[in-house]
Amino acid sequence: MARVGAVLVAAGSSKRAGPGIPKQFRMLGLKPMFVAALESLVETCDEVVVVAPSSELEATRRVLAESGVAAKVVAGGARRQDSVGEGLKALSEGVDVVLIHDAARPFATRALVERVVAAALEHGAALPVVPVRDTVKRVEDGAVVASLDRSMLGLAQTPQGFRRDVLLSARYAAADTDVTDDVQCVEMAGGRVAVVDGDPGNVKVTDGWDMELASLRCAVSAGLDAQARVGIGSDCHVLVDGRRLVLCGVLVPFPKGLDGWSDADVATHAVIDALLGAAGERDIGHIFPPGDERYKDADSIGMLREVVELLASKGLAVGSVDVTITAEAPRLAPHVGSMKDVLADALGVAVDRVSVKATTTEGAGAEGRGEAISARAVAIVRRAKGTVG
Repeated sequence: MARVGAVLVAAGSSKRAGPGIPKQFRMLGLKPMFVAALESLVETCDEVVVVAPSSELEATRRVLAESGVAAKVVAGGARRQDSVGEGLKALSEGVDVVLIHDAARPFATRALVERVVAAALEHGAALPVVPVRDTVKRVEDGAVVASLDRSMLGLAQTPQGFRRDVLLSARYAAADTDVTDDVQCVEMAGGRVAVVDGDPGNVKVTDGWDMELASLRCAVSAGLDAQARVGIGSDCHVLVDGRRLVLCGVLVPFPKGLDGWSDADVATHAVIDALLGAAGERDIGHIFPPGDERYKDADSIGMLREVVELLASKGLAVGSVDVTITAEAPRLAPHVGSMKDVLADALGVAVDRVSVKATTTEGAGAEGRGEAISARAVAIVRRAKGTVG
């Protein structure tokens, strides 16, 4: 059987999506967009490479590890085809068919991927296309000059598929030209590209409005109320002598503890920031300022209860929380059950609405060297019953 590899292009700056982090790293429901775009690829491909901005390599690897997705991560280049080239270099020599997919298309289905693979194997190159449903006009100087025959037009999607030898030859022919997709390289080389049925649901997220629609679609697919809000939080503290180690409100036996103004419970702090983000509030440092004597060595679970009360005053209730703790040591698995119980009680939700996971960095970074512990959290809040807005 043919071996299939995929390159997910996630190295763009996404300026049209508005200020903030690049759109491919923004949350759609409970996961970053690029992780959603990967799902249909990892289900069908033998190996996957994610091409990310050089500034986001470590963060991308960490998110993939926390999501349980097996993929290589490499830095992108100046142009799209340069980024694709870096991804191709990272694929093993045994790959026969290559899929190139945009991280801004998080809704590609497994069926679509399989259609592209089959056509690429048979014809050398394959492009998913959806028909143009609207009347198309050619415009010059602010006026319509012609109506185009839409029966001859199609909207290109990704993933686009190629036999590896076809793609490499085509890229060589188009090396000096900026291309908008990889099929254009084959066109310029005089090759034939087979068309397969695209998927109207496989939309590309380009601007802020697209982000809003994609987020709503994820919420509906997950069975969430349209008023549900999602927030993310993260925290990291250094391990020092002479401090207790408290995580999710549970005292964990260990020679060192986390340094901080309060009890430095990084996991609870990440949950607090996730809740504040979902509620549209400022971060934990503004609610509980470092240096304020009221919070010297404070119990972070007590702080969490205050935040839950703040949400309630805005007509919001906690839906669910997912927190991941990153630490090389100590071993946290024996304490996870107690952590869930404490968090659930403070949040006012059932224990099955709380997830606590522990992971390591396999020796990488401050956590891997045993110098620090970090945590990331995702929280869903919703309108409390009997409230509007």
